Amino acid sequence: MYDATWPLLVHAIVFLVSAVLVALVGVRLTDYAARIARRTGLGQALTGALFLGATTSLSGITTSVTAAATGHPELSASNAVGGIAAQTVFLAIADRLYRKANLEHAAASDENMLQGALLISLLVLTLLAAFTPAYSVFGVHPVTIMILLAYAFGQRLVMTAKGQAMWQPRVTEHTQIEEEVHSGGERDSRSMMSIWTRFAISAVAIGVFGYALARSGVAVAEATGLSQTLLGGLFTAVATSFPELVTAVAAVRIGALTLAVSDIMGGNAFDVIFLAVADLAYRDGSLYHAMGSRPTFLILLTILLTSILLMGLIRREKHGIANIGFESFLLFLVYVGGFLIVATTIG
Repeated sequence: MYDATWPLLVHAIVFLVSAVLVALVGVRLTDYAARIARRTGLGQALTGALFLGATTSLSGITTSVTAAATGHPELSASNAVGGIAAQTVFLAIADRLYRKANLEHAAASDENMLQGALLISLLVLTLLAAFTPAYSVFGVHPVTIMILLAYAFGQRLVMTAKGQAMWQPRVTEHTQIEEEVHSGGERDSRSMMSIWTRFAISAVAIGVFGYALARSGVAVAEATGLSQTLLGGLFTAVATSFPELVTAVAAVRIGALTLAVSDIMGGNAFDVIFLAVADLAYRDGSLYHAMGSRPTFLILLTILLTSILLMGLIRREKHGIANIGFESFLLFLVYVGGFLIVATTIG
């Protein structure tokens, strides 16, 4: 059982052990997700967004809701939005590990582009909430309900897009044909019940280990005396987003490229729900008004990062700087620059 009163050294050990366990479980979770995508016919994009991305977000949503419920709206919002920003940059890391071509070129799909557009829409809703009157019903801002409905509607659009095929990327020698991808190159003889059971067990495990990773990361970072935005937006966000990095890299390693991109894109859209649920948990009014200016800056930064990624998905550059696309290179620069601004200039 995790205990927040443990000494700092114990927190550091828990953090490292949890990170290793998340990595080990995340590899298996990704393999099961790839099998589910193929065997059910859902495809990698939908499976990555609806199952893999949501599952790896469990530790992050727990951290944001806990912070909101204990009266720390800035930490709650910063963890949620900072996680989205970190996960977007993680996709650039996965891009660097795929040597044949730019990952966004090889894993082009209309579903992933729709997830990016949905994410921008949901983030804009949170900004609109922050600039409207601080009105709430039973402590819940109306935009919270709008975010939940918009997410459901957006996922419905993504699901119907797969069957309609109104837009398709041009197939090149580097474009992955999803039907040709097999998990580990082996014949899958396991029953669907067995695969789903193993996926569920791995999902619970990664949620538990991810929660321990996040809580110990908070304890270690708090010892530095950082602001809640830097604490949540950088340290806890990266810690709670580590499962996404592991699963994205694992997906690239087994050749499930669309799954890697959808894990990030779909998971990011799901992560905006963190703010909605955190607003439900925050009992002192509207979370969007209480979070302050620094999380608002992070939301704008995340919109910029997502827009850059969308341009990469549309442009589909085969090769770029350091064997990554221009968008991956820009993601690193914008992310680092954004947090330097938060650390040095925003009050």
